[in-house]
Amino acid sequence: MTLHSLDELIADGVRGRYVLVRSDLNVPLDGPDEHRSVTDDGRIKASLPVISRLAQAGARVLVCAHLGRPKGKPEAKYSLKPAAERLAEIASAQSVKVSLASDTTGESARGLSAAMADGDVLVLENVRFDGRETSKDGSARSALAGELAGLTGDDGAYVDDAFGAVHRRHASVYDVARLLPSYQGDLVQTELTVLKKLTADTPRPYVVVLGGSKVSDKLAVIENLIGKADSILVGGGMVFTFLAAQGFKVGTSLLEQDQVPSVQDYLQRAADAGTTFVLPTDIVVAAKFAADADHGVVAAEDMEGGRLGADCAGLDIGPDSAVLFAERIRGARTVFWNGPMGVFEFPAFAEGTRAVAQALADATAAGGFTVVGGGDSAAAVRTLGFTDDKFGHISTGGGASLEFLEGKELPGLTALDDTDDSERER
Repeated sequence: MTLHSLDELIADGVRGRYVLVRSDLNVPLDGPDEHRSVTDDGRIKASLPVISRLAQAGARVLVCAHLGRPKGKPEAKYSLKPAAERLAEIASAQSVKVSLASDTTGESARGLSAAMADGDVLVLENVRFDGRETSKDGSARSALAGELAGLTGDDGAYVDDAFGAVHRRHASVYDVARLLPSYQGDLVQTELTVLKKLTADTPRPYVVVLGGSKVSDKLAVIENLIGKADSILVGGGMVFTFLAAQGFKVGTSLLEQDQVPSVQDYLQRAADAGTTFVLPTDIVVAAKFAADADHGVVAAEDMEGGRLGADCAGLDIGPDSAVLFAERIRGARTVFWNGPMGVFEFPAFAEGTRAVAQALADATAAGGFTVVGGGDSAAAVRTLGFTDDKFGHISTGGGASLEFLEGKELPGLTALDDTDDSERER
């Protein structure tokens, strides 16, 4: 696979040229629909360097991005306005001017882009407000891609800097890259460099920490890591399917009963391949899913025998398990973590996630290579007060990171590959 870099594009000259950048501004928001604010600007800060480099080199930068999952039409709560305002705020420190179009390829986008000066940045409104973005109809996606490419004029270029979207065959990720000279952004390049370290010649011991709600979301990556990782530590809601696979009762905890046979198979295959699954020995259980719920700690094999009985649900790994997990992590040379250990948004059920985050920070300080796999894990470490520099790398693409580790082809990267450049339409 041959991917051209941003350095190559800038070296070729971008002053006066329009460059369409696919960024990842899919950030969490809070507040009423018309007055929402950004609660975690990590992805915005990660997107700024490429936007800034191009603007300072004299490009006219068109930023394309999505936020949330609107149903193919404008919805106020999914507007990019809060993200664009935050981008403009932090970009102003670098003397980069950022404005926002009220549509993606319509009258506002066309008018504002035509009026841009060298070094200006224009954020196009949420690309998913146009149903063609995610359409399964290739001709519909191609039509939208053509409109996006059309905004760049006769000498435009495309930069994909949204690693969190490269696993999607969407118009702004895949189809437009077939229409313009295309390059990988620095963020995508960094993500690939980091993730490749997790799949080849990985320093050992190699520990993987998996959490989150559903084991079905992680089965493919688990399968691909068996025999590669030395230990796989399992927490979050997905752990209850593992406990059920060992014959334990799990009360009212999240359970994917249909996945129990697969988990049993993985447990056996891992034992044969030299990969150790480490499961919690104790669980923080609660009577209901609420921040103020009556809760307590029970042994993992006795969830229905504790004070809360069969009506309890597990919402975090217990304190003994947190110590066990932390010891494994601190003893590793490589750690990949995807998914919180519990409902970290509620203080009573955040300690397992906090312990894992602190252990990763300790492993980093000791010279280990640590990767926080984006999504809820990235949100968790920031919510719990950890700064990004405490970890080797915080991915901006949770789903994309997992699919890369699963060994899947990522359409956004395939579209950037010019090994056979004759396939491009222009």
